[in-house]
Amino acid sequence: MHNLSIIVAVAKNGVIGQNNALPWHLPEDLKRFRLLTTGHHIIMGRKTYESLGRLLPGRITVIVTRNFTYKVEGALIAHSLQAAIALCQEDTEAFLIGGAELYKSGLSLANTLYITEIDLTPVGDAYFPLVDAELWKESSREMHISEQGLSFSYVRYKRKYGE
Repeated sequence: MHNLSIIVAVAKNGVIGQNNALPWHLPEDLKRFRLLTTGHHIIMGRKTYESLGRLLPGRITVIVTRNFTYKVEGALIAHSLQAAIALCQEDTEAFLIGGAELYKSGLSLANTLYITEIDLTPVGDAYFPLVDAELWKESSREMHISEQGLSFSYVRYKRKYGE
């Protein structure tokens, strides 16, 4: 049994990105992302990796791409999300960190969602799917206000298993 978690920051309108970048600056969320993912595998699509421009320290990076000649020194390459998950089977928790296409397919495979809900409605070109209340149960919620005065919440969901 794999233990796949999705970690994502989502605006009120479902936006998660614009031009392969975050449409907001929220240092508190980046710190939390680092805290949760350090020491684990992080799975991402090629475009997400290229938007980061580097491997994130303290994590094992798995890049999903359809390009069979794609290589990144220091990263594992997989050609499907299922193959990426298989590379993480020794990990207690692997994190899917984007982008939109992988999130869509990953929702059916994940057992935990770490969603930062951001109180903004930015323009974007990448969206996170709606969380289906039939399948997911909110297990915790922490409301915060950033140093810049932006309201956001850390929300954790667990998959419901035939309750």
